[in-house]
Amino acid sequence: MTTRRTMIGLLGGAAMAAISAGGAFAQEVNLKMHGFLPLGATIPAQIIQPWIDQVEENSNGSIQIEHFGAMALGGTPPELFDQVVDGVTDIAWTVIGYTPGRFPSTEVMELPFMVSDARSASSALWQITEGQLMDTEFKDVKVLGTWVHGPGMFHTADPVEVPSDLEGMKIRGGSRMVNQLLEATGATPVGMPVPAVPEALSKGVIDGTTIPWEVTGTLKVPELVTNHTEFDGPALYVLTFVMAMNKDTWNSLSAEQQAAVEAASGLQFSIFAGGTQEDADAPARAVAVELGNNIITVSEEDAAKWAEVVNPIIDGWKVDMETRGIDGQALIDQANDLMAAYGN
Repeated sequence: MTTRRTMIGLLGGAAMAAISAGGAFAQEVNLKMHGFLPLGATIPAQIIQPWIDQVEENSNGSIQIEHFGAMALGGTPPELFDQVVDGVTDIAWTVIGYTPGRFPSTEVMELPFMVSDARSASSALWQITEGQLMDTEFKDVKVLGTWVHGPGMFHTADPVEVPSDLEGMKIRGGSRMVNQLLEATGATPVGMPVPAVPEALSKGVIDGTTIPWEVTGTLKVPELVTNHTEFDGPALYVLTFVMAMNKDTWNSLSAEQQAAVEAASGLQFSIFAGGTQEDADAPARAVAVELGNNIITVSEEDAAKWAEVVNPIIDGWKVDMETRGIDGQALIDQANDLMAAYGN
């Protein structure tokens, strides 16, 4: 499978050598992985399952991971992170913004027009997480990967070309930053995890949603609304993701098993995850085109009208970060430098 070969290619020779040098693996352990999308969706099928396969292979089968999708272990998507902390599940992946304000430093990647490329942004987010957040905002878990999706956009019942078109609309937002953006345009933000979007659209609870193209197929969004607004240049927004393991589970693994997990995780996995989601945008967009839906593309020049609306959000975020003891501008500069350095 192409995705599996890609994951295998992520493993450096040094990492594999370290695993091999460890000798025999400890007794087999069985772990539970939990997420909020059906197992056939892009993230579970093309990102998480290849990671699971790689860990099982790296560990010579001494680690076995059972993959549960669509909240099959119970709870709601915003509870996934605490399910890992509390040991309800051993591993989970989730949208960081489903717990608003809890991981403030990660919001730097969610600022309007901050991200142009999911791979470089995922690389930057991992480096910030690894360098600064492991013992602070993520101290309660073992972080295995952090990434962002492709460009976020609007999918609406009525066309949206300029910010004022959103006035009075009820729009689903996926994070604190997105909801602030919606409020700034005069829309009413409606917070809900992405699995709730199809029913909310079909029942008229919301007039539209903010999601990337990639997940529209799983949610059947192009069949529920006929207007899609995308942006040339930097993304209007992106959401951040984390995959994490319970700390007691991590500590229970042998050194060789931990090496097997880490060889499949970290920087290269994060880049792979973000890139895989972004790459899935094009085929999902093609479905909307085939249906004859109205796709509005906001040029970089016209995006200036949006920048006027969202710039105060960035200023407000920096003030909020200051109250938390975080230098927001320094974080923005760091993220920009890391994204610019990607691939060099």
